[in-house]
Amino acid sequence: MKVLVVDDDLELAALIAYALRQAGYLVVEAHDGLEALAAAARESPDLVVLDVNLPRLGGLDVLRRLRATSTTPVLLLTVRAAEEDQVLGLDLGADDYMAKPFSPRTLLARVRALLRRSAGAAKPSALVAGALALDPEQQSVTVDGQPPVRLTPLELRLLQILIANAGRTLPAERLLRHVWGARGSEDRQLLKQLVHRLRQKIEADAAHPRYLLTVGGVGYQLSPDASGDQKE
Repeated sequence: MKVLVVDDDLELAALIAYALRQAGYLVVEAHDGLEALAAAARESPDLVVLDVNLPRLGGLDVLRRLRATSTTPVLLLTVRAAEEDQVLGLDLGADDYMAKPFSPRTLLARVRALLRRSAGAAKPSALVAGALALDPEQQSVTVDGQPPVRLTPLELRLLQILIANAGRTLPAERLLRHVWGARGSEDRQLLKQLVHRLRQKIEADAAHPRYLLTVGGVGYQLSPDASGDQKE
């Protein structure tokens, strides 16, 4: 499942995103109101974690616009303790709210509850792209109907974002941020090594990958139709 995290506090947004990714969710980040609306339209998230205080367009205005076209669950984040602010957010269509500061554990519990209510499932759903089927719950991938292969947490997070964006080239910087978070490394060599290990598990011949392709000078792409056959 995909969660859109919207907060102009970059450090807090990164911490929230990291906690969600550790729990197996795909995460998209936005840092102002207009960016949030664009991301919601582009990414079709299963849930939005939305800060009330945002630049360019406030969180409550973002909520109004989201509710005009979408029933996606929204969890409001606010530093405001006034009851009228909480009531206004709920009246505008928010599904729940949390006052800052909060613990990642509490946030994840609220997220699971909202997703359970909206979709009838508390755990991230399987992701499929062509011959690849990723099971986040079992932390495994099935390739072309073969027995499932276990993945490490880093391999799982990398394959999640690649499958969710199958056919699209993802910049190395975005992959690094998704896998390691804001506290992680910006070392492309680490990403290259992780890609190599993942290819060992999903490719018939890791030296000539057909699924996980390198796009020179940019990043990587998952080819779900296995039309690659690239020499590495």
